[in-house]
Amino acid sequence: MLALLHTSPVHVPVFDALRDAAHPGLELRHHVHAALLERARREGPEAVTEAVGDVLRRAVAQGARAVLCTCSTIGAVAESAAAGVPVLRVDRPMAAAAVAAGPRVVVLAALRSTLAPTAALVEEEAWRAGRPLLLRTRLVEGAWDRFEAGDTEGYLQLVAEAAEAVTADDTDVIVLAQASMAPAREAARTPVPVLASPALGLAAGAAAARLGHLDPAGSCGGVSAEAGVG
Repeated sequence: MLALLHTSPVHVPVFDALRDAAHPGLELRHHVHAALLERARREGPEAVTEAVGDVLRRAVAQGARAVLCTCSTIGAVAESAAAGVPVLRVDRPMAAAAVAAGPRVVVLAALRSTLAPTAALVEEEAWRAGRPLLLRTRLVEGAWDRFEAGDTEGYLQLVAEAAEAVTADDTDVIVLAQASMAPAREAARTPVPVLASPALGLAAGAAAARLGHLDPAGSCGGVSAEAGVG
């Protein structure tokens, strides 16, 4: 069983659909804790270290063989926690793919608190791979307000437009920092490759759950009651 730590319930059907399409037979258990992101935005990701550890330990107690954190803001906190099973951040395989695509990487984020953790992750993967990196980050202004208002179509439209504004003349690849941005990947009309994290992250999580440890090639390096869904 693979447990997933989300900070929004919108991710539950996304990862269920990806599981059904690419990993049939994989059991997923979703843990949705929106308060973790809210506190991390106010006080910084380190403020939720203890709370994240508690969630991970409960997931392991319920039988998880690995845990995948789908929130980029708290991903590093989750990844560094001692849980007794592999804990992966959903965006690490995407970051590794980005630096392999070329040195000029643009990170797009709808939430300001996601920019620094994602940039640090891409820099880490470039260092691990021994690759040069010219990294730029851009906040998609107004997008998160639409997400919080439930305007998913408007949210994704702004993300797609931001991706289209990045030119191929000075960019090798575009990284969509948040899992919720993934549908904009198909909508964006751009010659620049656009990477999203859910499919790559779930593949790495599935491998870890199957093997009981991190797969260097894959990792590049039921719903809980609190979720409010059954």
